[in-house]
Amino acid sequence: MIKYSTTQYIGRFAPSPTGPLHAGSLVAALASYLDARVHDGRWLIRIEDLDDARTVAGTAEQIINTLAAFGMQSDGEIVWQSQRKVLYQQAFERLASHVYPCSCSRKEIADSRTGLAADGAAIYPGTCRAGLTHGRTPRAWRLRVPDNQHIEFTDRIQGHISEHLATEVGDFVLKRADGFWAYQLAVVVDDALQGVTDVVRGADLLGSTARQIYLQQLLGLTTPRYMHVPVVLNSAGEKLSKQTGAQALDMSQPLKELMKAAKKLGLELEPVNTLQAFWAAAIPAWLAITKTHN
Repeated sequence: MIKYSTTQYIGRFAPSPTGPLHAGSLVAALASYLDARVHDGRWLIRIEDLDDARTVAGTAEQIINTLAAFGMQSDGEIVWQSQRKVLYQQAFERLASHVYPCSCSRKEIADSRTGLAADGAAIYPGTCRAGLTHGRTPRAWRLRVPDNQHIEFTDRIQGHISEHLATEVGDFVLKRADGFWAYQLAVVVDDALQGVTDVVRGADLLGSTARQIYLQQLLGLTTPRYMHVPVVLNSAGEKLSKQTGAQALDMSQPLKELMKAAKKLGLELEPVNTLQAFWAAAIPAWLAITKTHN
């Protein structure tokens, strides 16, 4: 049974161990860490390693060690999604009346799509909503979204957001064709079980938030506050990521890397010589630029 009962601020950073931390992921980690500190809260690390095919052995430990070397350590037990599959199954079973099997391949969805969602994924046209065509077998399991409901929330940076899931996303996957649990379900279950009150992450995940809120509503969970910070772009204007050639952080210069990340977040800091001095300056600087968003 999923429970959520906390009044203390609890934030989290949830990297996928598909490669070492880079400048973009450091910005997200720094924002979430600073926000927890200015609220006298707890900051947790969660390793999102559900996708075995993309997980690189040893990378999770490398990420944890990098964060520690930069002065960021989890305030509680580090959670590994790969060890929590039974919890996702339990949540999936509770959603049984809202879930249906889908036989569509990616190509079929792309060929019949009605448009693109905010995150670039094809909007599912509802092909299997009324049941599988004779002779077809399930590939994935989708959550049926409401036909006439907008999901609304206020992001601490982006402001008021309203999304009509039926036309802007379509029924979305909870269990993938390869058997892995989908990100949307796993993150909702984990945030609830870890008591997360505030999610601070990159703006590239803003498009996932309405789906997660709808899942929270169906599961009877409290919705955390959200803050989506700007993502770091490469020279081509693409989101900096492992897929776009992001380089690993320079472990020999943690202070330099942190100063660059702070600048990306809009923090104007005087030069400092130690990590202790960086954190002493960065925490009140974050409070100053976010006080209107709290």
